[in-house]
Amino acid sequence: MEFKELDPILHSQLRLAVMSLLISVREAEFTFLKEKTNSTAGNLSVQINKLKDAGYIEVTKQFSNNYPQTICKVTKKGIESFEAYVTALQTYMNPGG
Repeated sequence: MEFKELDPILHSQLRLAVMSLLISVREAEFTFLKEKTNSTAGNLSVQINKLKDAGYIEVTKQFSNNYPQTICKVTKKGIESFEAYVTALQTYMNPGG
């Protein structure tokens, strides 16, 4: 039994939290993610950009009632990467097989 490598993009508490939320709801507004992760806007913004650059999420900026709105949506690649991460993590939780 060998330990699988953990995806460094997902191996960050905040990025993992964002991905977990997006896996369950598919897409969410920035403010929702900020509230649920208890993160600062600046830190969340940086982590969302890292997920976007990796192709794990899509980010859409739009206006709603004259207010800027940022929508984050998980991609197929993001779902696959998350599932692979969870599988890899399981090798650490059950090293005996």
